[in-house]
Amino acid sequence: MKVAIVGAGITGLYLAWKLSEAGHKVTVFEKKENIGKEACSGLFSERLLGFIPQSKTLIQGRINSVLVHFPKKIINVKFRKPFLLMNHAALDRLVADLARKAGAEIKLGQNSTRTVLERLGFDKIIGCDGANSVTRKSLGMEDPDLRLGIQGFVSQKNNSNYVETWAVKKGFIWRIPRGQETEYGIIAKPKEAKKLFDEFLERKNIKIEKTVSALIPQGLAVPKNKSTTLCGDAMGLTKPWSGGGVVWGLTAADLILKSFPDFLKSQREIKRRFWLEIAFSKLVVRAVYFLGFHLPVFLPQSVKIDGDFTISTNMLLWGSKSTLKGVK
Repeated sequence: MKVAIVGAGITGLYLAWKLSEAGHKVTVFEKKENIGKEACSGLFSERLLGFIPQSKTLIQGRINSVLVHFPKKIINVKFRKPFLLMNHAALDRLVADLARKAGAEIKLGQNSTRTVLERLGFDKIIGCDGANSVTRKSLGMEDPDLRLGIQGFVSQKNNSNYVETWAVKKGFIWRIPRGQETEYGIIAKPKEAKKLFDEFLERKNIKIEKTVSALIPQGLAVPKNKSTTLCGDAMGLTKPWSGGGVVWGLTAADLILKSFPDFLKSQREIKRRFWLEIAFSKLVVRAVYFLGFHLPVFLPQSVKIDGDFTISTNMLLWGSKSTLKGVK
């Protein structure tokens, strides 16, 4: 089939790679002049290797836990699977090379709308065009909730194997070790993020040398359309507790691949897979934040979690003996 993918982010490139391997004629349209997401912490769970084994060469370090700071309590959250430090832009370029070698065509500096792509004779269109997805808007769908992520760096050596976060209203501030430098950042409401981040940096006497920012969607925008679908950030697939979305996006991409070319089936499967996960984890986040700010005595000093999925979803997966890639 003739397939158009709008957006050369990680999910769009992954779909281009796999669909090309399956023998389809795939063209990726990317509005930027280059490939590689810069505004991202590049912190991925080990499940990434199940989708993209070649990414093992990009590992810069491993993170085993996170210290969560509330005003009167610090919680040590340990990960069941370690998170991997990588450069997200390098990961995007690696998958782009895999897609090209499989036969996909990637057109940079191309703004393409759904209407234009349909006129060009594409059988299927997949919108992977991020938080402000033009493809999603063309389907008449509402935008998901948006938060703002701001990321900065200081020349401070840090080779530790844990991350630190500080809870703020509707988000958190983070510190991530990067070897020769240390990364700081925030995810919060767009109108409040910069002010909260600046106040934190001033209190800690931290001077950021360079910053980047990006909108982070949160929700589940699943279309009901035979010829056009969404994936990744365009679908609002990010974890409510961290804002990360790569593994979720790749999981949804695999559901699209499994049902291709039946978009209606994959759309049903994605809703079934993620709606409870998102709803339940939002409740968990609200409960933890309420306790952390008002009743910290009820929070444990230490806890072990799965950094990608909540307990409820894992129970459902185990109960149904799911074989989704990377989920045991």
